[in-house]
Amino acid sequence: MKCARCSGLLVEDHLLDMQESYVPMWMRGLRCVACGNIEDPLIHYNRMMHEARRIRRRAARVVQPVLRPAVAA
Repeated sequence: MKCARCSGLLVEDHLLDMQESYVPMWMRGLRCVACGNIEDPLIHYNRMMHEARRIRRRAARVVQPVLRPAVAA
């Protein structure tokens, strides 16, 4: 796989989450060899949801043309 940040090589890595709970939690994730960017399933899900919201907002901004009646002279 390619890194979203630098297009470098992503390798599987075992990550330790010590901040979110009082018990250390191990999880698998992907780490970029070149830039160190980390992606795990939660990060990937949040990025997908952000992109979907951005697409919906962009589609909602498309303004339909308003047809005005012709003025008789």
